[in-house]
Amino acid sequence: MNVNGINHVAVTVRDLQVSGPWYRALFGTEPVLDEHTDAGFHHLVWAFGDGTLFGIHQHDRRAGETDFSELEPGLDHVGFGCADRAELEQWVGRLDELGVSHGGIVDAAYGSGLSFRDPDGVALEFFAPPSR
Repeated sequence: MNVNGINHVAVTVRDLQVSGPWYRALFGTEPVLDEHTDAGFHHLVWAFGDGTLFGIHQHDRRAGETDFSELEPGLDHVGFGCADRAELEQWVGRLDELGVSHGGIVDAAYGSGLSFRDPDGVALEFFAPPSR
């Protein structure tokens, strides 16, 4: 048996009325799924070209008021793949256009990243492999 990559990531949000439009604007596309489930949550799900799914969930039971913290056990951040550093530079422009604060592109031996946060403070990143 083998693990064949990541199939999907789901992030809990406080309010889909806030986070839904934010992610729609970020990705520049509509989700492929928008449903309220029998399991007690409403979710929006986007599909990326490599088959990976990314969803945001609002549970019927209200979320707490504390913002996300990568310093607590659980998720640290979600990294979205980019082809190269030039694509990261395009994302800088897109985040600026949307008024989303970010840390600028940070280069390291293992690649380049552009970090930012969603409306609930969830840490997100666009990441490109190192130049060859």
